[in-house]
Amino acid sequence: MQRIVNRVLVGLVGLALIVTGGSVLAVGLGSRWPTWWIHDDRHDVLLSNAERTHYRDAGWWWPTVLAVLAAVVLLALWWLAAVLRRRRLTEVLVDTGDGEGALLRGRAMENAITGEAARLEGVQRAHVALTGRRTAPEARVQLLLQPHAAPGEALLRLTTEALANARDSAGLKSLPTEVSLRGAKHSAERVS
Repeated sequence: MQRIVNRVLVGLVGLALIVTGGSVLAVGLGSRWPTWWIHDDRHDVLLSNAERTHYRDAGWWWPTVLAVLAAVVLLALWWLAAVLRRRRLTEVLVDTGDGEGALLRGRAMENAITGEAARLEGVQRAHVALTGRRTAPEARVQLLLQPHAAPGEALLRLTTEALANARDSAGLKSLPTEVSLRGAKHSAERVS
């Protein structure tokens, strides 16, 4: 969801900048635009003195301007924090049973689950990402199934073999997992 919001926001900002910049460039090169457009002459300015000072004496003008600018800054900061936030789990805390703990690299656990899942019957390719907290990791698994593979059987093997082995070897009580299954495209079969 966040990836979609990010792409939509970047697309809208980019579109607005392209339209505005393109119109300024076109007017500067001598094109004619409708009279309601922000620029209509090569020597036109963005805001004239009359437009700039029209609402200056109104009591609502400056609080509105400041509120809009504050909202834009807060939205931009939220967007930046969401983009920069680390999504993947870097380490998993493994209970060693002696009151101490050991740290397992998140990438190592991801690679182990990915390798075991990719070797399952009917799986063409696998991708695993760990999220959550280091004491309670969660997994996101994407499986690309071979054209004639049974999805139910592949899912059962994934949960009883690859995920169960990872959960047991890391000493976790549970490993909540979100699995996404896709079928690989295959070429048409010839009939003679």
